[in-house]
Amino acid sequence: MPVQLVRTPDAESLARHAARDLVTTIQDAREARGVAHVCLAGGTSPMRCYELLDGQLDDWSAVHLWYGDERCVPFDDPESNHGQVKERLRARGAVWHPMPATLGPSEGAIEYSRALGDTVLDITHLGMGPDGHTASLFPNHPLLGAHGIAVGISDSPKPPPQRITLTLPKLNASRRIVLMVTGEGKSEALARVMAGPDRTYPASLLDRAKLLVMADNAALPA
Repeated sequence: MPVQLVRTPDAESLARHAARDLVTTIQDAREARGVAHVCLAGGTSPMRCYELLDGQLDDWSAVHLWYGDERCVPFDDPESNHGQVKERLRARGAVWHPMPATLGPSEGAIEYSRALGDTVLDITHLGMGPDGHTASLFPNHPLLGAHGIAVGISDSPKPPPQRITLTLPKLNASRRIVLMVTGEGKSEALARVMAGPDRTYPASLLDRAKLLVMADNAALPA
């Protein structure tokens, strides 16, 4: 199945498009179901998107903010996804659900699984590394086959080694998935993602029927 693609001239244009898309999704979800469940991502492109949301959505009531993954560090650590997002996203009135990173990978994953449960995420934001990893799901890692909701990882090939991540089945259960990719350093991985499922490039395992790739000109294959 071909992947839906939005091409933008540069990273800034991508962040602006993603911000508008997120606002529309939140408004549609609240209108349809009275609540919106949003899964946030770390990384440069998502962070700029969250900065741009200030003033675009005045009412964040009935919006629940979840995470696709987290590093097992305190929230005031520069590596913390939640810490970085909270500095940028002024979602006044939203309900925040940070991953309990200080509990460690195993206990943190258990607690987050209990909290998220069978909640269906209306939109899941994800980034992608140059190696094709997304969330904290890495190339050919055993956790690519994990079931359930959230799992802990203690041997991440990218530091820090201890992390919590949603599983592929939970990510793919989202109503929509948006993968944001910028920079020429990711063009090879993005080409493989667009080509089809491949465990060497975990982002390619996202549900293609729900996936929207947003990429700038530098990241898109020639």
